[in-house]
Amino acid sequence: MSIDPRTVILLAGVMGGMMSVVLFVMRHNYPTAIVGLGEWASATGLIFVSTLLLGARGSIPDLASVVAGNLLLLVGLALFHIGSQRFLAVRAWTRTWAALILFSLPVMVWFTVVEPHYGIRVLTMSLLMLVLTAAHAWTIARHGIRSLASYLCIAALVVQAMAQAVRFVAAFGTTPDSSLFILSPTQTYFVTTYAFCLLLLSIGVVLMATDKLRAEFEHMARHDSLTGALTRRAFLDACDQELERDRRKNRVSSLLIMDLDHFKAVNDTYGHQAGDRVLVDFVERVGGLLRRPDKLGRFGGEEFVALLPETVLDEALVVAERIRAGVEQARAQPGCTVSIGVATSVPGEGTMDTILGRADEALYRAKAGGRNCVRAAA
Repeated sequence: MSIDPRTVILLAGVMGGMMSVVLFVMRHNYPTAIVGLGEWASATGLIFVSTLLLGARGSIPDLASVVAGNLLLLVGLALFHIGSQRFLAVRAWTRTWAALILFSLPVMVWFTVVEPHYGIRVLTMSLLMLVLTAAHAWTIARHGIRSLASYLCIAALVVQAMAQAVRFVAAFGTTPDSSLFILSPTQTYFVTTYAFCLLLLSIGVVLMATDKLRAEFEHMARHDSLTGALTRRAFLDACDQELERDRRKNRVSSLLIMDLDHFKAVNDTYGHQAGDRVLVDFVERVGGLLRRPDKLGRFGGEEFVALLPETVLDEALVVAERIRAGVEQARAQPGCTVSIGVATSVPGEGTMDTILGRADEALYRAKAGGRNCVRAAA
């Protein structure tokens, strides 16, 4: 069965245009923390325009259909890669791709207008598209998270790169007066692969953005919006899991309840914005003193809790004193101190509520003893 390359190219352009609309809508509705959507949307839009120009060859001047169409295609593929690099927080290769595309411009103009030669144009385009798609696949494979969306994008880009490699080799036997729309097995393979992979790549980046949005929502649900510490519910869930591990392995963990001293006076004197800065600075300072397995949560207001897995009481008291001293010596203004209560789990006994109650009782004694001190549960 023969396939009309012109029709396939135009259909690919229509699908790209639809995906461009989807990505532009996502860009305006997704959180600003999810970057790269604008580049992806622009890429699919440019590829849509390029397919219209390429498909109109014979009806419009070659300078528009061949030169402009191919250059817009290259710019679109480059923007796709730049969008993925921004999305994955990788340095974008903007200058590299701009230099390559500018290099191809005189080649395309010369062998389209001055000395028309289809084979050389195909060699140039297929080589550049091979480099663009291979680099794009490498970026996602190296920096992307392991997910169905990433694998879909990588597969689409690898197949497209392979198609460009086949086209590059086949171009050596192409006559100067040949055309993209002449039916042949190679042309059919290239055109259908191009359309199919463009659609898969567009779907893949949409799924990657959706995965990241879900991760953002999960992070927001588990972390305090101001300080970034775990919410009360998320912290208690982590404590329950750790306590269960303690029971299985017959080990202990420690809990620190920390309350900023006279925090209401900070808000009343300096304002709530200054109070917020104190809370954020406190979490950053405490986070820098904790280990990777430790958990830090905000229970509300100026009260924070830290879980120290596999930590006995003496070690926990050392950590608590380090936190107290670090907060007291901080040069940030307004200054603040902290009172800390420490409790340790008993292997095979008690619940998290029991440990929290003991740590809270120790915190009460720390405040009653003059504040800015550490007390251990009895």
